[in-house]
Amino acid sequence: MQPKSPATAKLAVKAASILAVGALTLTACGGTSGATPAAKDGIQLIESGKLTVCSDVPYEPFEFQKDGKIVGFDMDIAAEVAKDLNAELSVVDSSFEAIETGTALSQCDVSISSISITDTRKSVMDFSTPYMDDDLALVASQDSGIKNLDDAKGKKVGVQQATTGADYAKEKGIDAQQFEDTGLLVQALQAGTIDAALGNQSVLGYAIKDDSKLKSVEDYSTGEQLGISIKKGNAAMAEKVNATLKRLTDDGSLKKFQTTWFGDAAK
Repeated sequence: MQPKSPATAKLAVKAASILAVGALTLTACGGTSGATPAAKDGIQLIESGKLTVCSDVPYEPFEFQKDGKIVGFDMDIAAEVAKDLNAELSVVDSSFEAIETGTALSQCDVSISSISITDTRKSVMDFSTPYMDDDLALVASQDSGIKNLDDAKGKKVGVQQATTGADYAKEKGIDAQQFEDTGLLVQALQAGTIDAALGNQSVLGYAIKDDSKLKSVEDYSTGEQLGISIKKGNAAMAEKVNATLKRLTDDGSLKKFQTTWFGDAAK
């Protein structure tokens, strides 16, 4: 997901609710009184004993609600980071604009939400080592007549706001309709209110895989890599997060998570 676009009502964190993975609970998210030291490693957590993670829900299959739980590829990684911190995982459902500008880190320990690592973002937050490559793709309805990006000009093309897909569309002269989240974007594509969607290969490929009326038109090698965002200067947290990602890579867990959520074609 990913640079900044015009603010909307979703710019603020959605209802300041904390969604606890495993059992969905709603509690006020502003009631903590500053950072509290964690039990070990010198890491400070916003709420003692909990790893608070900001994520833009839904963004299937990275993070979405299923059977009263927040699940997905990113959530599997978040759970492992929490486990290594000996902490409970709590997820704050945030707007992606708050996440990609770093604002969300005022109330979360980290943000895990399919965040593409960019120089602009690195100026306001730190990132973990990359955990997934994720370029862009254009998907369209079979009867749209769209075979490439030039064909999409003058057609109804949708993007998720504040993402690299939105930025890429603008760079290529596409006057795209912007959606608050990927769920709404995919719904519009499936309903036929837009002709095509431009966004990350992972999420759009997942969305259309079982829909014969939709097709992937083109992929664009933008070199995007996803990372976990951390408050700037928080070296202790960055070290712990990177250690978890290394463990998951070395023991094959990360590849297993990818296969679970994206299938055997996962990178």
